Amino acid sequence: MSKANLPIGIIIGNRDFFPDSLVEKAVNRNSEVFKKLNLTPILLEITDTKLGGVEVYKDSQKCADLFKKHRDEIGGILVLLPNFGDERGVADTLKLANLNVPVLVQAYPDELSKMNVVNRRDSWCGKISVCNNLYQYGIKYSLTSGHVMSPAEEAFQKDLLDFVAVCRVVKGLRNVRIGAVGARPGAFNTVRYSEKILQRNGITVTTVHLSEILGKADKLTKDDAAVKQHPEAINSYAPKGKTPDAAMIQMAKLDVIPQSVRRGVRLGCYRHTMLDIATAEFWL
Repeated sequence: MSKANLPIGIIIGNRDFFPDSLVEKAVNRNSEVFKKLNLTPILLEITDTKLGGVEVYKDSQKCADLFKKHRDEIGGILVLLPNFGDERGVADTLKLANLNVPVLVQAYPDELSKMNVVNRRDSWCGKISVCNNLYQYGIKYSLTSGHVMSPAEEAFQKDLLDFVAVCRVVKGLRNVRIGAVGARPGAFNTVRYSEKILQRNGITVTTVHLSEILGKADKLTKDDAAVKQHPEAINSYAPKGKTPDAAMIQMAKLDVIPQSVRRGVRLGCYRHTMLDIATAEFWL
């Protein structure tokens, strides 16, 4: 999936005794923000519920059904609160959809000169109520850098892009298979990890013995086409300096072999070079 086009599910909270016009404005203005940030919003049509907002349980069901149809596409959920919003409506939608993706909660600021019945939002308090319910439902969520922020603000748009980056990481790691090459050095407790915790989160670890990597690397020569390509790739991100050519060739071999044995896994390995023995986990 293109980095520039990650679909984000949108829940627009509404509450019956707050002005509906604020919801309608939110739908129109946020489409401009998403277009500017090159993101794809997935949200209810204004005819699906009252102005496309989520308020009663039936609205939650409709929004959850929409999200489930796009389960394989949606990377995260953005909760927008143009007015106080119905906290149960938001929480029920997330519970029913059961996407298990990151959630970001936004609330609009009130304008102090427009605190009348027609314009008052009270989203400041509504956000607290929504988040309290999400906590009670056991749904994890993130907050914007300011408690209330307009989507038109650059600060919010930065928050949203940061949130999307988190969504990409979560989506990218879901159901991934990681290859672990060799055992970690005994003196490096900093690189310990739990395969059981990873597995509970859908990440499988497959081990490959280091002797298999070293044995295959020894059979390669500096004239092999695959080996020739790797020193150039290494030099493109780090200067060679005074590193001996022989060491560069050895590193190139150790880069080539994991790719040939990974069989559909991403390998994290401990590299051993002629210069030193360094612990480095890397993605191929």
